[in-house]
Amino acid sequence: MYKPLSLFLAIRYFRSNQNKGFARFISAASTIGIALGVAVLIIVLSAMNGFEKVLADKLLAIEPHGELQSVEKPFNNWQTAVKNVEQFDGVLAAAPVTSLSAILQKGEQVKATQLKAVDVEQELQVSDIAAYVSSGSWHALSQPNTIVLGSGIAKKLSVSVGDTVQILLPQPPKENSSRMPPPKKVNVAVAAIFHFGGTIDDTLSYTRLADAQGWIEQQSGQTMSIRLKVADVFQARRISYEVAYAIDHYVYIKDWTTTQGHVYNDIQLVRVVMFLVLIVVIAVASFNIVSTLVMAVNDKKGDIAILRTMGASRPLIMFAFIVQGTVNGVLGGVIGAVLGSLVATNLTGIIKSIEHVFGLQFLDANVYFIDFIPSQIHWPDITAALITALVLSFVATLYPAWRATKIDPAKVLGHV
Repeated sequence: MYKPLSLFLAIRYFRSNQNKGFARFISAASTIGIALGVAVLIIVLSAMNGFEKVLADKLLAIEPHGELQSVEKPFNNWQTAVKNVEQFDGVLAAAPVTSLSAILQKGEQVKATQLKAVDVEQELQVSDIAAYVSSGSWHALSQPNTIVLGSGIAKKLSVSVGDTVQILLPQPPKENSSRMPPPKKVNVAVAAIFHFGGTIDDTLSYTRLADAQGWIEQQSGQTMSIRLKVADVFQARRISYEVAYAIDHYVYIKDWTTTQGHVYNDIQLVRVVMFLVLIVVIAVASFNIVSTLVMAVNDKKGDIAILRTMGASRPLIMFAFIVQGTVNGVLGGVIGAVLGSLVATNLTGIIKSIEHVFGLQFLDANVYFIDFIPSQIHWPDITAALITALVLSFVATLYPAWRATKIDPAKVLGHV
């Protein structure tokens, strides 16, 4: 059976090295190191992909993708404004919202909150808040003077559905007066309690837009902001700016990157840092190939000298040792890719099992917005990890292979 001479020599030398204890150990160490580096790289990148997906699917399920906040005067007819905004490409839905800073009081307990005044039905077009209601019903908010509280707020105030709390709304000073007027007090009933996770439960609450209009002396149909739901959350800033510049209203432009962008930036930072660290790990493992090939070249000096006298070219000799060394990278890369893919696919279950066995909890839902390690495999990540391992393995073979071409047949054979 015909084989290219350089490939034949590479396979033969690779097999002969496996019969020598120390050379076999160095070769196995490089293969295992590359495999572990590739596997961990795939696992880390898959975990970062999972966090990105959870960020888009869960955290932004109730956080606005984009928001157009009126600067001077409110939107006078939010129904018309919403319809106009929904005509833009990339906008799936829009809804009115007026954000108020308020203090909730129950007896001696007080809690600051970001109070969102919304239209009960229209809000469901841009938010999945109803899916996170743990007590009561979201639609109960349609009753006058009602409120929906985050579970952290409800716990702080020691209230449940049906209880009454008092809203304290700051009032602007009157003209020609420097004294701050007392806050406006409104009694509302708790219609529902939602549990989302993280700091949102401790800060966010909802009330009816129609009620808030009366509290802050706005006319019916007015709202201070229009929030957007877009098809691609990572294009939210661009879409928000396009809509803002197209409508005839002076607005502040906000999007989720201004409120939750730090979470996304942290994910990207961890991705970059871990990618660089693991590339260094793969590089260290790959350069064990240098030791293996240097020993192989020293051991095969006689063979190389004979091949040279028989007419073997320098590129042929060099390519034979490059192939021999790259085998470790190929084996390590393939083993690492298979192992990493299997672990990444079952990462959530594996971490849950570890938490159960050792009684640990890596993520607390009361601090973060999830209580599990997500994972999502992207084939480009696996391809990138494999290519990285192969390239570094190839680079590691160049110097020993070049050294092999510099062997002088006359000097070697003269000492035989």
